[in-house]
Amino acid sequence: MSNRIFILDFGSQYTQVIARRIRELNVYSEILRYDTPATVIGSLRGAGIILSGGPSSVYSSKAPLPDPRIFDLGLPILGICYGMQLMGHLLEGGKVQKSERREYGYGELKLVGKSPLFKKLPKTLDIWNSHGDHLTKMPKGFVAIGKTLNAPHAAIEHPSKKFFGLQFHPEVAHTPRGKEVIANFVLGVCKAEQTWTMKSFIKSTCEEIKRQVGKDKVILGLSGGVDSSVAAALLHKAIGKQLECIFVDNGLLRHDERAKVEELFGKHMKLNLYTADAENIFLRKLKGVTDPETKRKIIGNEFVYEFQRATKKVGKAKFLAQGTLYPDVIESVAIGDNPAAVIKSHHNVGGLPKNMKFALVEPLRQLFKDEVRLVGEELGLPKEMVWRHPFPGPGLAVRCLGDITKEKLRILRDADRVVIEEMKKSGWYYKVWQSFAVLLPVRSVGVMGDERTYDYTIAIRIVQSQDGMTANWVKIDQDVLGNMSSRIINEVKGVNRVVYDISSKPPATIEWE
Repeated sequence: MSNRIFILDFGSQYTQVIARRIRELNVYSEILRYDTPATVIGSLRGAGIILSGGPSSVYSSKAPLPDPRIFDLGLPILGICYGMQLMGHLLEGGKVQKSERREYGYGELKLVGKSPLFKKLPKTLDIWNSHGDHLTKMPKGFVAIGKTLNAPHAAIEHPSKKFFGLQFHPEVAHTPRGKEVIANFVLGVCKAEQTWTMKSFIKSTCEEIKRQVGKDKVILGLSGGVDSSVAAALLHKAIGKQLECIFVDNGLLRHDERAKVEELFGKHMKLNLYTADAENIFLRKLKGVTDPETKRKIIGNEFVYEFQRATKKVGKAKFLAQGTLYPDVIESVAIGDNPAAVIKSHHNVGGLPKNMKFALVEPLRQLFKDEVRLVGEELGLPKEMVWRHPFPGPGLAVRCLGDITKEKLRILRDADRVVIEEMKKSGWYYKVWQSFAVLLPVRSVGVMGDERTYDYTIAIRIVQSQDGMTANWVKIDQDVLGNMSSRIINEVKGVNRVVYDISSKPPATIEWE
């Protein structure tokens, strides 16, 4: 794939954003570890290289440094922030020092001369900075093509080698014309062809799956969520009846989830689908358990056990397919050990045991979440399936606070159904990241008719997010909330109070447990 752009990751929080910006140009981008050998990059026949930003100082003894031979590959290179400082530090004649005045936030870039990087852009650009070091002396052969109030070398270029450095971040939304700067580099300087489309992805991935799998059987754990559903549709297109899907009904699913999965994938798409009916087993294991982490571990362990049992029912297979996405893959690219605090176990049940000796098939591992949805549309999956809101692996167990019972799950499931129905009816469903109901372990006094009630409370959670890492509560129409509340209290037996969660993430999480 000679049209791809390689991004060397030096720990920037915006590395994935760079990759997205390039893919929005219909050019494939690939994130690599910062220290990927130049020989490897050269063998992959890319069109250009981007050096990401990062939190380090280039002159630190622990600074992540690239293989210096990347500058001898003959490929155009764009250094962003820390990436630009690397050029100043590693190339002959350059010098980087700590700034007397740190630049953070909005700034103004004044262009100097003409550069292909700023083709068809005005002489002054609003930009966004985030750096404490700056280039005090340009490397040999470089010229300044942009300056700010505090930095005479805020943008630099080596015309003959096609090396560029930017002290600001063109990839973020706070740099309004930044997308055009990236486009000028990718399309204008690197001459990358715009061949990355979901149609081309499906075609090439199906060919790759056929080569990998041959005539062997593939097993896929189908949850009904977006990732596994799209993976199933893609694998089915590639290998047809060689695919065996396993759906584990743990009794913690949304309203009519099992019926919808069996209808779409079993009856409509004619996939080989085996349903493991394990509701009673899961509920028995969860009886009396109130600690969220214990719930998650019980569900995760039991899922593995039930999945193992199911694989024996569908027959011998050589391959296991997973809906792994690109953000999952590039976590291994990050520098250092990144000892982040464990807030809670991940929502998605994963980590099948090593004694399940399958070779992995991961057809979506090149894609971001939004691209997965586009693939689903291209494959003809229903809009309701492709654009449905995220659902945690442990299911309703992490939305039913306190101990789990069949009756509580019935209440929660019915309340959640009302929330989703009203979101769709009002047109809000496809405008937000996630909406759902939570059953609180709280009972309060109410009055229905002339009778006193002492029933549960339902919390409604509606958030907007880009990727689930941060989220804001949605200021939804009060009439919509009113309809939800009225319907839940009137239609769902066991509820007499509804509240709206107006917490953002952070400090709260999206899910309650």
